[in-house]
Amino acid sequence: MPLARSLSMTSLNGLPQWEDEDLPVEDLLLFEISWEVTNKVGGIYTVIQTKAKTTADEWGENYFLIGPYFEQNVKTQVEFCEPPNPAVKKAMDTMESQGCQVFFGRWLIEGSPYVLLFDIGSAAWNLDKWKGEFWEVSNIGIPFHDREANDAVIFGSLTAWFLKELSCQFDDKPSIIAHFHEWQAGVGLILSRAQKLPVATIFTTHATLLGRYLCAASIDFYNNLDQFDIDKEAGERQIYHRYCMERASVHCAHVFTTVSQITATEAEHMLKKSPDVVTPNGLNIKKFSAMHEFQNLHSMYKARIQEFIRGHFYGHLDFNLDKTLFFFIAGRYEFSNKGADMFLEALSRLNFLLRVHKTDVTVIVFFIMPAKTNNFNVETLKGQAVRKQLWDTAQTVKEKFGRKLYNALLKGEIPDLNKILDRDDITIMKRAIFSTQRHSLPPVTTHNMIDDSNDPILNTIRRIGLFNNRTDRVKVILHPEFLSSTSPLLPLDYEEFVRGCHLGVFPSYYEPWGYTPAECTVMGIPSVTTNLSGFGCFMQEHVADPAAYGIYIVDRRFRSPDESCNQLTQFLYSFCQQNRRQRIIQRNRTERLSDLLDWRYLGRYYMHARHLALSRTFPDKFEMEPSAPPKTEGFSFPRPSSVPPSPSASQHSSPHHSEAEDEDEDERYDEDEEAERDRQNIKSPFSLGALPQGKKKQHGEYRN
Repeated sequence: MPLARSLSMTSLNGLPQWEDEDLPVEDLLLFEISWEVTNKVGGIYTVIQTKAKTTADEWGENYFLIGPYFEQNVKTQVEFCEPPNPAVKKAMDTMESQGCQVFFGRWLIEGSPYVLLFDIGSAAWNLDKWKGEFWEVSNIGIPFHDREANDAVIFGSLTAWFLKELSCQFDDKPSIIAHFHEWQAGVGLILSRAQKLPVATIFTTHATLLGRYLCAASIDFYNNLDQFDIDKEAGERQIYHRYCMERASVHCAHVFTTVSQITATEAEHMLKKSPDVVTPNGLNIKKFSAMHEFQNLHSMYKARIQEFIRGHFYGHLDFNLDKTLFFFIAGRYEFSNKGADMFLEALSRLNFLLRVHKTDVTVIVFFIMPAKTNNFNVETLKGQAVRKQLWDTAQTVKEKFGRKLYNALLKGEIPDLNKILDRDDITIMKRAIFSTQRHSLPPVTTHNMIDDSNDPILNTIRRIGLFNNRTDRVKVILHPEFLSSTSPLLPLDYEEFVRGCHLGVFPSYYEPWGYTPAECTVMGIPSVTTNLSGFGCFMQEHVADPAAYGIYIVDRRFRSPDESCNQLTQFLYSFCQQNRRQRIIQRNRTERLSDLLDWRYLGRYYMHARHLALSRTFPDKFEMEPSAPPKTEGFSFPRPSSVPPSPSASQHSSPHHSEAEDEDEDERYDEDEEAERDRQNIKSPFSLGALPQGKKKQHGEYRN
């Protein structure tokens, strides 16, 4: 038996290294298979798209993505080219010679990875045969009416066929790692294992099928994980065949991974297997050359949102926009799973607190959740038209005023301000003021909702009475459409909108990872999440005091819904109590956490999963170093030692706490010193093995 190659986590270029060079490193090929390659359906698209650059940097020309071919997506996202690898080209030619259309090119995203796309329609004539073959190897029957499952069978069969044609060209050399994402790609994994292909397989579940269905049914999911009759629950929801495909994929894979610890616990009960590796989701982090550029962007886009507010609340603009905070929630319209129900209840309680304490702070909350609509609300469009008309009127009067003032100064005179505006100017301004009068309240939604009487958000707003009254300190706007810079109402892209807000609120009940709060973090915007989201658990693990860094984590796992709602209300009220300087300090801290979410660090978990798959698939040729898996010692942010960012973060025992003491606390905040300390904490993110006492690995040793 040949000597086993020793796989090292510190290998160069992300490829495994070993002492015996009989098998060149370049012979290894990595394939990632997902239904969402070039095909945006949900969050998996974001995972694959953002991770592509890091993986392409590691694997170079040996990295390929496999997905379905949809012409409308490919036209704008893929540049076709010839496969550089002759083995890949030969496998494609073999499939095409038998009537299957296979496309190859570069995905036009950061990293420009190679993509291999199968035309599902061109192979649909094989469906009955492939469903029969799938039944023979798995005893899983696919109903004819479930198009998504049928497409998954075609896609998986094509994937397994391609891997078979490819692997037979390499004799017995271990040359292929195939990483499958979610149940839609799982059929390819099951068939590959059934055919005993020499392929190292990895399966990642980003959320369990049954978990999402059960949580949507308002069941106390996490406290009853061990109580569910899994087969019965899947059967009642008519997803038993999909559940079987997912579970079979998990148990067939050489390595099973999930995206968070909370999903790992869920998978252990729903899929009856604990993951081998937890692979947290990251983002491509782009740092600004000027440290505070993101603060400038916040000010710029906040001003754009304020312009929208001036139009939307015309006639009722009796609050100070400089003391108005913008909160938002965004994502799929899953009322309970995304926590919109709890958020609305907390807003009702926050409104009560702000009114009782007679605060001058106003909170405007946006719900960016796509729903079925007819078109824009007429009253909302009128508001923007009125605002523009007022602006034009002010500009006209300003020009006349400016000319008269200019001429008077040229003559060396101080103009009589009582005469500088004539009667016509006064008339124009009075007419403008009269045009702002309205006899209705500002609308709570920007669009005409289809079946608004059954809309859960609108029904909850009716129940709690948040109708944007003058006396309300919390005002609500439902925008049931994705944001776009071409919108006539709110012409901002999502990223621009997020940068202009003060706080993102995502009190999700079911959130395997949670890209929305992660995106807030990398943009320097504080956010609310929960300990039932993968992101919240990740931050709890790595940040000693998440709230000080602008990550508020609501306990939805070990508290009752009412207690969780009170905690969320307290977080929101504490945020409203912050002054402008405290919010700036907190945004600086939040933005520094972005290093925790960089794929350059989190990509190591995927690297470990690949190495583990090789060692399990080919144990006589590869073995893992005993230092694996990667640990996260030293990969954390301690509690800041300087001024607390929130008034609630520090309770004074003496009732005579003075403003002078506040100023002393403010003086203790040294941003440069604190930022440097945080940079040192992120410097060595992973301890990859036992080190001799007194010796530390340098940052460069961990570079991909």
